[in-house]
Amino acid sequence: MEYIENGKKIGAGCTEDKRKSKGWLWWLPVLVFAAVVITMSVLTILKFVDQLKRSPSTHRPQKVIKKYADALEIAMQFFDVQKSGKLVNNKIAWRGDSGLQDGSEENLDLSKGLYDAGDLIKFGFPMAFTATMLSWGILEYGHQMDALKQLGHAQDSLKWINDYLINAHPSPNVLYIQVGDAKSDHDCWERPETMSEMRPLTQVNASFPGTDVAAETAAAMASASLVFKKINSTYSNQLLVHAQQLFMFADTYRGSYSISVPQVQEYYNSTGYGDELLWAASWLYYATGDNSYLNYVTELNGQEFANWGTPTWFSWDDKLPGVQILLSRIILFGVKEVSETENLDLQMYRETAEAIMCGLLPDSPTATSSRTDSGLIWIEQYNSVQHAVASAFLAVLYSDYMLTSSTETLHCSGKSYLPDDLRNFAISQVDYLLGKNPMNMSYLVGVGRNYPLYVHHRGSSIPAYADPGCKDGFRWLNSKNPNPNVAIGALVGGPFLNESYIDDRNNSMQGEPTTYNSALLVGLLSGLVTTSSVVKSF
Repeated sequence: MEYIENGKKIGAGCTEDKRKSKGWLWWLPVLVFAAVVITMSVLTILKFVDQLKRSPSTHRPQKVIKKYADALEIAMQFFDVQKSGKLVNNKIAWRGDSGLQDGSEENLDLSKGLYDAGDLIKFGFPMAFTATMLSWGILEYGHQMDALKQLGHAQDSLKWINDYLINAHPSPNVLYIQVGDAKSDHDCWERPETMSEMRPLTQVNASFPGTDVAAETAAAMASASLVFKKINSTYSNQLLVHAQQLFMFADTYRGSYSISVPQVQEYYNSTGYGDELLWAASWLYYATGDNSYLNYVTELNGQEFANWGTPTWFSWDDKLPGVQILLSRIILFGVKEVSETENLDLQMYRETAEAIMCGLLPDSPTATSSRTDSGLIWIEQYNSVQHAVASAFLAVLYSDYMLTSSTETLHCSGKSYLPDDLRNFAISQVDYLLGKNPMNMSYLVGVGRNYPLYVHHRGSSIPAYADPGCKDGFRWLNSKNPNPNVAIGALVGGPFLNESYIDDRNNSMQGEPTTYNSALLVGLLSGLVTTSSVVKSF
């Protein structure tokens, strides 16, 4: 090798002589540089090891966590427990065909769908939310469901609901939102197979609008169209047509179904419809790729309906937290070019999503105080687990969004968190529900040895051979014996704030399961069965 010095070429040997003439001082910069490199390398390695310990990573083996896999298989069965109609491949021994004449007074087949909870009403608003959440879980974690042989079951349950929703939408501006009368139903205690009370239909239309329920149904169908896109394209297209029509109906004829149909206020009262419009438009954007839906949730209606910067609780009534998380996908994964205004609005959705996540982390500076002493998210005493399971699902989802997008940290008022911190929060919630709580009780029926035996559920409480009639059935409600039929997979309402639970069939506040809680739980468990990234696009 040759070097240039004073315009002359000199050989490597001459250069070596020059080095020797300077003695040990020549090595000093080299030694200092080496020391700096070694120190930086050690710090980098220590930081990497710490992150490896704390965060889920592709470097870790991805093994299945058996307790969550077993719980998922059990939770999935509650959809079979709740089915109405002519049952196909029925796996619940004490269930049979029911509701076969539902819808017949209007020449509609509304026999399918799910009974909402422990009663025999088909409430369209929470049923549609059940379908949307089941779709979301499948879209994000279907590969994990498939590995556990649960994907087909989830898809079949989803189709059973959407078959009902399709038939409940006979024309663009008409949607049947309820089968059965709540008062008449609650005046009886019967098995669905032998129910004798009248089953009137309730609808919303252009004269009596129901933006909230119509938009939620649009969200259900749009998300389901994505689920079936590759396996049943004809059905997927049919769902998408209905979803777009329902969204147009919801947006054109704005009004709450709670005002148009006042009798729904007692059971599923809607507190507003702006969240459902954003929710439906978000799912339609994913289902169609049509930028007008993205424009709808950003420039056109984001400011009015999104409530940016103010975290709320995800539920069948409030879809905003779901919207914040769902639209964060676009920013985190960068799957589409967006305009500057759309980008700014999407950033607001993401910032609000992060505020929600920060509120859930127990040692965050902005942590919510709405928890039991053992750490379960607790907002209200009726069906208390709904917010815990919904929050945990969003947390594991956002954790995996961070992992998939290589987003290393979540910043909460000066403190940083890793994806694993959100995952650990979700684990704490589901572990509580599966038995790690002061009652040492699993709130998921069929898990462990200690779970509720007196679930507030008509079909579960009456022997399969019995046909007691409307009023005589109450002797089974008031019986001191445990339910003769196990409502396998039922997630009951959950504990009081003091973490107690009264296992009494008349205690509907704590002991009544719902389909939407089950849909959330299925998504949550599917996300926790193994450490995994999510798909970047649906």
